[in-house]
Amino acid sequence: MDPRPEPIREAPSLAPRGGGVPFVKLALLFYGTLFAAALAWSIWSGRSVFYASQAAAEEGVAPLLDTALGLAVAVATIALSRKITECTRWGDAMGRALAKLVGERSLRDCIVLAVASGVAEEAFFRGALQPALGWLPTSLLFGLVHFAPNRDLLPWMGFALCAGLVLGGLFESTGNLVAPIVAHVGINAVNLRRLVVRYG
Repeated sequence: MDPRPEPIREAPSLAPRGGGVPFVKLALLFYGTLFAAALAWSIWSGRSVFYASQAAAEEGVAPLLDTALGLAVAVATIALSRKITECTRWGDAMGRALAKLVGERSLRDCIVLAVASGVAEEAFFRGALQPALGWLPTSLLFGLVHFAPNRDLLPWMGFALCAGLVLGGLFESTGNLVAPIVAHVGINAVNLRRLVVRYG
C-alpha cells in the first residue's frame, strides 16, 4: 500500500465556458419578463407603450427621421464611452469590471443581448413608466436599477442615468419608441462587443 496521500483534485467548475449560453438564456428570460410587464401595463392602462401619448399615436412615426436620431445618439454615446474608458482610470476600471460581468461573448451573443435589452428596457421604462411618472423620475429610476455593489461600477449607474435622460428626451421629442430603441440597441451592441474585445 502506498503511504503517500492522494493529490487533492479540484472540484469541477460549474461556471459556463466559452459562449456562456446559460447566461444569455437567463438574460433573455429576464428581458422577456420585463417586456411582458410593459405589455401588461399597456393593457391595464388602456394605452400603447409604443407611443408617448394619444396625440403622438395619431401623428404616427417618421421612420427615417426617428431612426436617424437614434443612430446619431448611439454614435455620440459610443464615442463618449470609448473616450472615457481609454482616457480615464475610473473609466478603464469600470470597463474591466463590466467585462468581467459580461464574460466571453460571441458577436452573436452581443447582438442578441443588445436587441433584447434595448427593446425590453425601452418598452418598460420609456413606454410604460415615463408617461405615468414623468421624464426625470423615470430617468432616475433607470439609473438606480443599474446600481451594482462594486466601487468600480458606480460610474456605470451615473452613465445609465445620463443615458436615461437622453433616451427619455428622444421619446418625448419623437413621441414614439423608434429612436430610443435604435439608440439603446446600437449603444449596447457596440459597447458590449468592445468590452469583450478590449478586456477579454
